[in-house]
Amino acid sequence: MKIAVQEAAKGVKANDGGPFGAVIVKNGKVVARGHNMVVISNDPTAHAEVTVIRNATAKLKCFDLSDCELYTSCEPCPMCLSAIYWAKFKKIYFGATRKDAANIGFDDKFIYDVLEKNTKPSVVLKPLDRKECVKPMDVWKKKIDKVQY
Repeated sequence: MKIAVQEAAKGVKANDGGPFGAVIVKNGKVVARGHNMVVISNDPTAHAEVTVIRNATAKLKCFDLSDCELYTSCEPCPMCLSAIYWAKFKKIYFGATRKDAANIGFDDKFIYDVLEKNTKPSVVLKPLDRKECVKPMDVWKKKIDKVQY
């Protein structure tokens, strides 16, 4: 966790983004470090957890991080939590809470409210061209079916 906090401080000092840092460990060794890069990259997805996942997968040349652990200086937001699930982590450790983050202006409660259906989404989701969009999925399925035994 100490390294995650150091990453958070490094990002704040460099004005890269919010005060959040993360580190990924495999077999007791640091695989990757990262901090929030939203401001410097103009990328709203460049949270510490997403940044460190990108760094680790590039280094390990795989997208499955199930044999790694993630240490993050703050409780992951819904986007980062989704990325954590997609990367297949089995265990994460976090320091500060989402309430601590909200207290300094990083409040993601509105996203939780939408996910929990406590509030109406502010983004319109409208289906379009499903028939065309499933064609690549059909090709993918055929490829996968061929390699299964």
